[in-house]
Amino acid sequence: MKISTRGKNIELTNALKDYVEEKVGRIGKYFENASIDAQVSLGVEKERHQVEVTAFVDGLILRGEEETGDMYASIDGVVEKIERQIRKYKTRINRNLRDKEEFSLSFESDETEEDDIENKIVKVKRFAVKPMSVEEAVMQMNLLGHDFFVFSNAETDDFNVVYRRKDGNYGLIDPYA
Repeated sequence: MKISTRGKNIELTNALKDYVEEKVGRIGKYFENASIDAQVSLGVEKERHQVEVTAFVDGLILRGEEETGDMYASIDGVVEKIERQIRKYKTRINRNLRDKEEFSLSFESDETEEDDIENKIVKVKRFAVKPMSVEEAVMQMNLLGHDFFVFSNAETDDFNVVYRRKDGNYGLIDPYA
């Protein structure tokens, strides 16, 4: 398992790096023989300790965020969130990992200030696209904690978007239907 750690407004001590590697490394026990790359971002802002973990597991993306008054508690909390995601979707994840090799496309938008008259792109994320079913796309969206997910539909080879509706159900946007 490859873990890269970066910090913002915090000194990354060896003890902190070791703790991150120990705790985030626990994700590996759920995936035998899988290639796992994890990106961990630690930050401190206004006495709040923020941790964000994004783990790429053979084409699957797991993501979690936690913010508390203590960095070690934030690390523990984010790992617990990711472990809950894995347990919740265990059967579907195992089925999908057997068949997939590429990474999926995910787009995350950041909020811009409401006072700005001009809309501007403030963040761009790029991921390789892999074909998947609508059900897989919904699962991936939930694992990432996003409200929408862009993907290549395996049945039609077109780009589609799944999204979470206000009523709790899901919607599918198929521009070529």
